[in-house]
Amino acid sequence: MKQSEIKKLSTAELQEKLGETKKSYTDLKMAHAISPLENPIQLRNVRRTVARIATELTNRQD
Repeated sequence: MKQSEIKKLSTAELQEKLGETKKSYTDLKMAHAISPLENPIQLRNVRRTVARIATELTNRQD
C-alpha cells in the first residue's frame, strides 16, 4: 500500500487496516518459519506497510 493511498483513508479505516496488516504479517512469518515462502520479499513489503500506517496514525494524533 502506497503512502498516497494511506493518506486518503480515515483514522478509523487506518486502525482497522493496521490490525489486518499486522495479522497478515504474523501469518506470513509463521508460514515462512514452517516452509520457505515462494516470495520472501512479501515479508519486507508487509512490514513496511505496517510502519507506514503506524506512522500516519502517529502523525494524525499530533
